[in-house]
Amino acid sequence: MAYQELKDRQRKERDTYGQYLTVRIHRALSWLNKAEQCVDDSDSHVIFLWIAFNAAYAYEICFENYVHEKKLIGDFINRLCELDDKNRLENLVWTEFTKSIRVLLDNQYVFQPFWDHLNSKITEKEWKRQFTQAKAAANSALGKKKTADVLSIVLSRIYTLRNQIVHGGSTWNSSVNRRQIKDCSKFMAHLVPVVIEIMMDNSDELWGQPCYPVVS
Repeated sequence: MAYQELKDRQRKERDTYGQYLTVRIHRALSWLNKAEQCVDDSDSHVIFLWIAFNAAYAYEICFENYVHEKKLIGDFINRLCELDDKNRLENLVWTEFTKSIRVLLDNQYVFQPFWDHLNSKITEKEWKRQFTQAKAAANSALGKKKTADVLSIVLSRIYTLRNQIVHGGSTWNSSVNRRQIKDCSKFMAHLVPVVIEIMMDNSDELWGQPCYPVVS
């Protein structure tokens, strides 16, 4: 389910949504629409998809606080998995993207402590210890089919990739990081519509005020 189908549904239902959900869905759909217009530009595609995801979940301004952002995303994903009575997120992880998720989790270039080491914030030994620990946690989550945990770990990797692009840490359309950009872009293109759909399915839930509310 992509933008147009979701937008058609939103037009029919939006009068029944609470104020905060109305804003979240409207904003998320606007960025999903833009992302679909940039599908041939993987860098732009993944960034616009992340903005759409951010519009759906964010209610606090973290200003690049990595640890806090991870918690917010993790809490949001846990909630979505609990509300997902059609098992869409489970299907995404265990049917459609199992192989690419494993590849992504084994990729040091989307693991923030690797870059922290290169920027002299931690030692080589420390980033490798953290990487080994993170892979063990990811493999455990995969082995136990913990969908929410796997999604949270994957999104933490994509968050690192997002930071690389947004903060000028990569070259547009560079051949160096094409594989992870394309993999993350494809994954987010499937995830974001599911996130929006689950929120629309649960319009009676309290989704919280967006961190930048509408000002009349």
